[in-house]
Amino acid sequence: MKVFFNHLFDYNFYCNKKLIEECKKFDKVPDRSIELFSHILNAHHLWNSRILTKPISYKIWQSQPISDWADVHYDNQRTSFDIVTHTNEFEKRVDYENTEGRLFTNTIQEMLFQVINHSTHHRAQIAMDFRANGLEPINMDYAFYKR
Repeated sequence: MKVFFNHLFDYNFYCNKKLIEECKKFDKVPDRSIELFSHILNAHHLWNSRILTKPISYKIWQSQPISDWADVHYDNQRTSFDIVTHTNEFEKRVDYENTEGRLFTNTIQEMLFQVINHSTHHRAQIAMDFRANGLEPINMDYAFYKR
């Protein structure tokens, strides 16, 4: 399981890093793309915090300045890799409160996969937003990552 999650987080790191680098080239990043990528970063932080039962530092839809994206992204990834490295029970259940105050329980495995799946979903929305704003989206397909 550790190898699997390390591989997924490597891929996630690669995709987010490419997206950050691409956005830094633009004179103007579309507002919706900023909103969505900030959300990716904030949600990643939120799930890490839930797993570690630590306080959450960002609101789920809080806008992150583009200049901070790389640092937040790196911290998220480093924390996720640390979680994977030190987790021996991926089926361990963790209780948490969602952003609406409702109580839930999920396994660490489910929570880690949520980070990856959620990020992929919103990166696809960012690609669509790029196109809608006359920008060429970058290719982040898994096959291109593996080549």
